[in-house]
Amino acid sequence: MNDRYGTDVLSGDWRAPKRGRAVEHPADLGIVVEEVTTDWCGEIVTVDRDLDVLTLEDRRGKRRTFPLGPGFLLEGKPVILTAPVRAAAAPARPTRTASGSIAVHDTTARVARESRIFVEGRHDAELVEKVWGDDLRIEGVVVEFLGGVDDLADHLVGFKPGPGRRVGVLVDHLVRGSKESRIADSIARSAVGRHVLIVGHPFVDIWQAVKPDRIGLREWPTIPRSIEWKHGVCQHLGWPHRNQADIARAWQQILGRVSSFADLEPALLGRVEELIDFVTDPAG
Repeated sequence: MNDRYGTDVLSGDWRAPKRGRAVEHPADLGIVVEEVTTDWCGEIVTVDRDLDVLTLEDRRGKRRTFPLGPGFLLEGKPVILTAPVRAAAAPARPTRTASGSIAVHDTTARVARESRIFVEGRHDAELVEKVWGDDLRIEGVVVEFLGGVDDLADHLVGFKPGPGRRVGVLVDHLVRGSKESRIADSIARSAVGRHVLIVGHPFVDIWQAVKPDRIGLREWPTIPRSIEWKHGVCQHLGWPHRNQADIARAWQQILGRVSSFADLEPALLGRVEELIDFVTDPAG
């Protein structure tokens, strides 16, 4: 028998809107929506977050402003328009390097020069890299550590300094009458002396080039000659100093307090800049 009244009108979700339930959608510029109470249809051209309104422009170029929220159709479906999510601002790019030089962005490191800078130890190399690393990569200067100044002459024999192949050397405790000063004087008088520049700072160790207040000291402690200097410093600070691993961890704590040239003593800053100038001098 045919059902003269059709299907049951109460079956299914009779409360659901014919076009579906409204969902949130960002009011992105450029999308076309219709405002249901006025039938105004247009492209979203502005969104004012402070006033919570948007402006639609119709195909004739006329504009009208509506509050954000429900009451819009997007491709025939109801939507609740919300302010679009702000794009995260790109972090400000530094204008200066850690050494204080003008920062150069969007460039690759220069191919390494034949000239080199030698420093005495690993800690010296790490400190120079942290503060002058950006400058050295732009200039194409490689820093190598020697493991001590006693073998400097042998390193120079192997390196063969000459025109366009200069060597700058940073030496710890380069003071008058020291072993280091005698080595430097000897090399300066040698046949390759004019292609080698040896400069130094007065500190017992590169650690002292870090301003003492950066690690909570008024001044670096005086350590008796009978005690290895780094071990004595760690003992003074109450840091572990039983083995080389402890010393390495102590240095990382000190290095971690250095972020720019302002954390270093001027007696080191000038010497490193002098070496960079020497090995990058076009006349060399």
